[in-house]
Amino acid sequence: MRRLLRPLAVPATYSRWLHLLIPSAVVSVWLFISPDRPWVPFVLAIPVGLIPAMRLAEGVQAQLLLTPQERGRPDAAISIAPAATWADRWRTAVWLEARLLFATAATFATVWLPATTVDLVSASFGTPLSGDWLVRGIEPGWWFALLAPLPILLLLGLVVVLGHLVTAVARRLLGPSPVERMTALEERTEQLLERNRIARELHDSIGHALTVAVVQAGAARTARDPEFTDRALAAIEETGRSALDDLERVLRVLRESDTPVSRRPTLLEADRLLDSARGAGATIKANVSGPLGLVPDPVSREGYRILQESLTNVLRHAGPVPVRVRLAVMDGWLELEVANPLDGSSKVRGGGSGLRGIRERASLLGGKAKTGPYEGEWMVHASLPLDHIR
Repeated sequence: MRRLLRPLAVPATYSRWLHLLIPSAVVSVWLFISPDRPWVPFVLAIPVGLIPAMRLAEGVQAQLLLTPQERGRPDAAISIAPAATWADRWRTAVWLEARLLFATAATFATVWLPATTVDLVSASFGTPLSGDWLVRGIEPGWWFALLAPLPILLLLGLVVVLGHLVTAVARRLLGPSPVERMTALEERTEQLLERNRIARELHDSIGHALTVAVVQAGAARTARDPEFTDRALAAIEETGRSALDDLERVLRVLRESDTPVSRRPTLLEADRLLDSARGAGATIKANVSGPLGLVPDPVSREGYRILQESLTNVLRHAGPVPVRVRLAVMDGWLELEVANPLDGSSKVRGGGSGLRGIRERASLLGGKAKTGPYEGEWMVHASLPLDHIR
């Protein structure tokens, strides 16, 4: 019993009923003007629904009254954007037709069922039943009072059922289009990737710096050796400067987090990365083949980030060394490879968070990435599918 009554305690149940009744105000004005043409509002709804801004207006109203719990959320099931395609316009027109039908049913139930309850209560006091009543002709009696709650219970049931039904239809017809879903998914993916990257950077750089500083300070305090203390302070200073550089880089990422996805760099701007690495002293030999301009934007953006992280790792761990970069578009795949020679002074990079981020980016796009030593070189090789994204 409690399960059946629970929807009646939810505020959204009644805001949905209000949403159902709103079109009745427009229809009633028309019926007052021309009662013999009730079909005209249904005809006019079609061209009105084809107006792009109508989808925005209906979406805002539906999200506010039908799904208030999703209001303002980026993953809301009801879109609040103007129609961008003709498919969206026709879906809006169909929605207006469906809304008028729902409004007709809701208005009829709201007026007729309470009036039926009043008739039944009156009949229980001996007043004859009037109007087009199914049991008209039956003598009134006290037992009609037992039937009086039934229309009200039926109305409450319709309030819940029609509310859920109109919400489901709104999610279907006013929901995000495939283009909007792809854009939202891309933005969400970018946000998650950057958050993970920031968390790894802060953990690795700041955590390491604080650990070194604490250990060095503790050792200097217990050693009571001025020369050792000077070396410890120099190490703390150097570690702190390095951590500040890493922190500035992470904060730069945060400042760029609100940049629209469409304005973020792609592989068409790879020359900027290569010139930056050359400016740091590295010798870059680049080999680009295939039409980079035809690479889907999500793949091109992630490829840019993978190339950026690969070059950063080379400069950080190997210094200004010769670097070989290969970008190739062929057979539905983007092949990205960055390699530099290994020598005795190069640091091992097996467990870095940047390399893990490269593998995560590739995996998210349905591709794969390999990092590690290969034939005397340190290599990053990523294969990203193109047709899968399209």
